[in-house]
Amino acid sequence: MEDKKIIIDDNLLDGICNRALESQRLRMNFNFHNSPESPAQKLLNALQPGTLIPIHRHRHTAETYIVLRGAIRVHMHDNKGEVVSSHLLDPCEGVYGIEIPAGTFHSLDVIDRNTVIFEAKDGPYFPTPEEDIIVI
Repeated sequence: MEDKKIIIDDNLLDGICNRALESQRLRMNFNFHNSPESPAQKLLNALQPGTLIPIHRHRHTAETYIVLRGAIRVHMHDNKGEVVSSHLLDPCEGVYGIEIPAGTFHSLDVIDRNTVIFEAKDGPYFPTPEEDIIVI
Protein backbone atom coordinates (compact mmCIF):
# COMPACT_ATOMS: atom_id res chain seq x y z
CA MET A 1 0.00 0.00 0.00
CA GLU A 2 1.42 3.38 -0.99
CA ASP A 3 1.53 6.22 1.55
CA LYS A 4 -0.68 9.16 0.66
CA LYS A 5 1.67 12.10 0.84
CA ILE A 6 0.39 15.64 0.77
CA ILE A 7 2.87 18.29 -0.23
CA ILE A 8 2.04 21.71 1.21
CA ASP A 9 3.17 24.03 -1.58
CA ASP A 10 1.95 27.06 -3.52
CA ASN A 11 -0.20 24.87 -5.77
CA LEU A 12 -2.14 23.48 -2.81
CA LEU A 13 -2.44 26.86 -1.09
CA ASP A 14 -3.50 28.61 -4.31
CA GLY A 15 -6.21 26.02 -4.91
CA ILE A 16 -7.64 26.34 -1.40
CA CYS A 17 -7.51 30.16 -1.61
CA ASN A 18 -9.39 30.12 -4.91
CA ARG A 19 -12.08 27.93 -3.36
CA ALA A 20 -12.28 30.34 -0.40
CA LEU A 21 -12.82 33.25 -2.79
CA GLU A 22 -15.71 31.35 -4.38
CA SER A 23 -17.23 30.42 -1.02
CA GLN A 24 -20.01 32.51 0.48
CA ARG A 25 -18.17 32.28 3.84
CA LEU A 26 -14.88 33.51 2.26
CA ARG A 27 -12.97 30.63 3.82
CA MET A 28 -12.22 27.02 2.99
CA ASN A 29 -10.75 24.10 4.95
CA PHE A 30 -8.38 21.44 3.69
CA ASN A 31 -8.48 18.67 6.30
CA PHE A 32 -5.60 16.33 7.07
CA HIS A 33 -7.66 14.31 9.56
CA ASN A 34 -9.78 11.49 8.16
CA SER A 35 -13.07 12.22 9.93
CA PRO A 36 -14.71 14.46 12.51
CA GLU A 37 -14.13 11.66 15.02
CA SER A 38 -10.32 11.76 14.60
CA PRO A 39 -8.51 12.42 17.90
CA ALA A 40 -6.44 15.17 16.25
CA GLN A 41 -8.09 17.82 14.09
CA LYS A 42 -5.42 19.17 11.69
CA LEU A 43 -6.28 21.40 8.76
CA LEU A 44 -5.34 24.26 6.52
CA ASN A 45 -7.80 27.13 6.59
CA ALA A 46 -7.71 29.57 3.65
CA LEU A 47 -9.16 32.90 4.75
CA GLN A 48 -10.16 35.96 2.79
CA PRO A 49 -10.70 39.46 4.24
CA GLY A 50 -14.32 39.87 5.29
CA THR A 51 -14.84 36.30 6.49
CA LEU A 52 -16.81 36.35 9.73
CA ILE A 53 -15.55 34.17 12.55
CA PRO A 54 -17.68 34.68 15.65
CA ILE A 55 -16.21 35.13 19.11
CA HIS A 56 -16.09 31.57 20.40
CA ARG A 57 -14.25 29.18 22.67
CA HIS A 58 -13.34 25.53 22.84
CA ARG A 59 -13.94 24.49 26.44
CA HIS A 60 -11.93 21.28 26.42
CA THR A 61 -9.03 21.85 24.05
CA ALA A 62 -6.40 24.39 23.18
CA GLU A 63 -6.23 25.53 19.56
CA THR A 64 -3.08 26.33 17.61
CA TYR A 65 -2.83 28.67 14.61
CA ILE A 66 0.31 28.90 12.46
CA VAL A 67 0.27 31.37 9.57
CA LEU A 68 1.73 29.92 6.37
CA ARG A 69 0.79 32.83 4.11
CA GLY A 70 -0.67 36.28 4.72
CA ALA A 71 -1.54 37.73 8.11
CA ILE A 72 -4.26 37.65 10.76
CA ARG A 73 -4.98 39.49 13.97
CA VAL A 74 -6.17 37.19 16.77
CA HIS A 75 -8.28 38.72 19.53
CA MET A 76 -8.77 37.26 23.01
CA HIS A 77 -12.05 38.24 24.68
CA ASP A 78 -13.52 38.21 28.17
CA ASN A 79 -16.87 36.55 28.92
CA LYS A 80 -18.72 39.70 27.81
CA GLY A 81 -16.97 39.81 24.43
CA GLU A 82 -14.64 42.70 25.25
CA VAL A 83 -11.17 42.44 23.68
CA VAL A 84 -8.53 41.85 26.35
CA SER A 85 -5.58 41.35 23.98
CA SER A 86 -4.79 41.29 20.26
CA HIS A 87 -1.93 39.57 18.48
CA LEU A 88 -0.76 40.20 14.92
CA LEU A 89 0.41 36.96 13.32
CA ASP A 90 2.52 37.81 10.27
CA PRO A 91 5.46 35.66 9.14
CA CYS A 92 6.98 38.74 7.45
CA GLU A 93 7.18 40.30 10.92
CA GLY A 94 8.62 37.15 12.52
CA VAL A 95 5.42 36.21 14.39
CA TYR A 96 4.15 32.89 13.09
CA GLY A 97 1.52 31.48 15.40
CA ILE A 98 -0.33 31.31 18.65
CA GLU A 99 -1.57 28.65 21.07
CA ILE A 100 -5.00 29.62 22.40
CA PRO A 101 -5.68 28.03 25.79
CA ALA A 102 -8.77 25.87 26.28
CA GLY A 103 -11.79 27.89 27.39
CA THR A 104 -10.50 31.20 26.00
CA PHE A 105 -12.95 33.25 23.94
CA HIS A 106 -11.26 34.31 20.70
CA SER A 107 -11.86 35.65 17.21
CA LEU A 108 -9.72 36.79 14.31
CA ASP A 109 -9.56 39.34 11.54
CA VAL A 110 -7.97 38.51 8.21
CA ILE A 111 -5.45 41.17 7.19
CA ASP A 112 -4.19 39.90 3.81
CA ARG A 113 -5.96 38.35 0.84
CA ASN A 114 -5.24 34.63 0.39
CA THR A 115 -4.14 34.07 3.98
CA VAL A 116 -3.66 30.42 4.92
CA ILE A 117 -3.26 29.12 8.45
CA PHE A 118 -2.55 25.66 9.80
CA GLU A 119 -4.94 24.83 12.65
CA ALA A 120 -4.67 22.02 15.16
CA LYS A 121 -6.77 21.00 18.13
CA ASP A 122 -7.82 17.84 19.90
CA GLY A 123 -10.73 15.91 18.45
CA PRO A 124 -13.24 14.70 17.96
CA TYR A 125 -14.87 17.65 16.22
CA PHE A 126 -18.22 18.84 17.46
CA PRO A 127 -20.06 22.03 16.50
CA THR A 128 -19.58 24.91 18.91
CA PRO A 129 -22.64 25.10 21.19
CA GLU A 130 -24.55 28.39 21.44
CA GLU A 131 -23.31 29.06 24.97
CA ASP A 132 -19.71 29.08 23.66
CA ILE A 133 -20.40 31.80 21.08
CA ILE A 134 -20.70 35.49 21.91
CA VAL A 135 -22.81 37.59 19.55
CA ILE A 136 -22.21 41.32 19.75
